[in-house]
Amino acid sequence: MIGRNDPCPCGSGKKYKKCCETNEQTTVEAVKSEEIERTLQAFYDEYPKKKDFGDYREFALNWKRPLASSYNEEMIEAIALDEFFFHHRHDIWAGFVKKQLKKAIRPSIIRLLENWGTPLTLLGQVKTSDAETITVMDRLREKEVLLRKETGKPIPDGVHLWCFTLPEDKENGRLLAVSTLIFFPVDQQPVFEAFVSRFRAQSEEPEAFMAAQAVSLWEALAENGYEGEEFTHFEQGVLSRLAAFLEENGRDSGQLLDLVEDYLVEEQPNARKDAAVAAGAIRYGMESGLIEPLDLTVKAIAGSFEVSPSSLNRYYTGLSEYAERKK
Repeated sequence: MIGRNDPCPCGSGKKYKKCCETNEQTTVEAVKSEEIERTLQAFYDEYPKKKDFGDYREFALNWKRPLASSYNEEMIEAIALDEFFFHHRHDIWAGFVKKQLKKAIRPSIIRLLENWGTPLTLLGQVKTSDAETITVMDRLREKEVLLRKETGKPIPDGVHLWCFTLPEDKENGRLLAVSTLIFFPVDQQPVFEAFVSRFRAQSEEPEAFMAAQAVSLWEALAENGYEGEEFTHFEQGVLSRLAAFLEENGRDSGQLLDLVEDYLVEEQPNARKDAAVAAGAIRYGMESGLIEPLDLTVKAIAGSFEVSPSSLNRYYTGLSEYAERKK
């Protein structure tokens, strides 16, 4: 066995702990993560079984009736499916875990499965996040939890999220989202404050309350203008204006749109008009080479968006500085 202070067997001349040990740990972690993903995907590929489909269809209809006019069918079915498995038919998940334990070989996966009870709802508010972990305040249980980050996209502090969770690792206490993980734009915060107040005014446990009141939460979000988007109305305005301008002028730049999305989420520009941010993005896109230049002056771009050149330049500068920090 190689000691951490022994010379690394790769021949680099460095100590093992300063060289290949980190790479090996990363590889082991990656293998474990992939196996977790395969296990969870296998559940959704295999269930619900044909014998359970009638029960699921009836359950899903009870979600679709009040929500069909507000959300697309795919989103409703994804939410309803998790609710069906983890609030309505706990036996399906329990049977799946039992089956996986019989097949598991790796000790780390066996230990994980042994700790996988029924997934629990996490209605949380993001406190901070880094490259791998989101620190979340569980609003109903009033405690701080760690959640594995599943995307490289920035997540703004203060936004709410919803998912069902399982323990990822008993040692570090981090949770993982079982399936659907939804982030809500910051302009939906009043809905969550009202929902949490309702919970605190009654005596049910968090899971029982969520099982009974989940549909009403989604109805309240819809009444507040939520349509399943992760952006605020302002952010959606910026992105839709930017996309429309690019399309009208025969320019295609997913790279620019991705950058502007991240800028909006991380920087939260305090603009009076969404068009000003979109106009600034067009100037930045042309000058940075993200889009093919147009034969338009700054004044002409500002005129196209019906904003002043000074407003355009304010957000061009902000986006330029943000992009420079991201390099």
